[in-house]
Amino acid sequence: MHAPPALSVLVSSASRKVPLLRAMEDAAKAIHPGGHVIAGDHSPEAIAYHVSTSFWCMPRTIDSELANIIAGCRDRGINIVFPTRDGELMFWSRHAEDFRSKGIDAIISAPDPLERCIDKLAFSRFGMQQLLPFIPSSDSLADIPGEAFVVKERFGAGARSIGINLPRSEALSHAARLEQPIFQPYIAGREVSIDAWLDRDSHVKGLSLRYRDLVANGESQITTTFRDKLLERDAAKILEALKLNGPVVLQLIVDADGRMHVIECNARFGGASTASIKVGLDSLRWSLLESCGADMTLHPFQRAATEVRQIRVPADVHVYDPRI
Repeated sequence: MHAPPALSVLVSSASRKVPLLRAMEDAAKAIHPGGHVIAGDHSPEAIAYHVSTSFWCMPRTIDSELANIIAGCRDRGINIVFPTRDGELMFWSRHAEDFRSKGIDAIISAPDPLERCIDKLAFSRFGMQQLLPFIPSSDSLADIPGEAFVVKERFGAGARSIGINLPRSEALSHAARLEQPIFQPYIAGREVSIDAWLDRDSHVKGLSLRYRDLVANGESQITTTFRDKLLERDAAKILEALKLNGPVVLQLIVDADGRMHVIECNARFGGASTASIKVGLDSLRWSLLESCGADMTLHPFQRAATEVRQIRVPADVHVYDPRI
């Protein structure tokens, strides 16, 4: 039996995240020529099975499967785990020390700051208490002034169930169809995502701004990077206050006066975050390097001078497979 490669990365909940898998493969090989990426997903029908060099139909990320997941990682020589789905983040965070004791490092934020980002109401209240420009939220519409509202689920991604720019009566009707609705004032402006990478001391190493030009099901189908030094400075302060680490995505609205209104923060690599890699935010490689104990001061953020527009389109992949 061959020894496992020196760098073996599990991308969990790989699903159909083909651009992420490709980018992670590039990052792993840039660090170690034998760098190896395993796509993991609970579903044997995952698209990742067909496009990855290695695939693990792994157990569900639930507490009762912890021992099986640890054993499966060790059997495959996995030494780094890169979670990608909101619903699994708390599992990896709660059990990070269990994995670390077995030589497996999960790239994940600590439970308390992570839970604060998952709970959109707690996130909003934290920002307001810290006097940060967060959009106010409440579980009661009566607490929110104005004539137009956003209604969303308190927990989970919920992009398909969100109601935007609704009058008060429609906001109440929409909320009745949700499990745990929260209400926010509707703010007109341009949607912006900020991809960032923070080290384990929650210091921002680099960040990249991008407009969400076309959004479908909560993901940017067309996104364009840009620079704004004031936004970059303010975003870095907000991200460091959140005490996260690794790749994160801060979502906000920039109004007609240039003011930022923070919506939420996803404490993971985003669906369109590969755009920011193209302008120098080398978040996947930095995550692997830090996990391997590298001196991160030797790997500075070098922002590209030019901008990138990323258009996410379906693409055909043809595989000559002896199993067919």
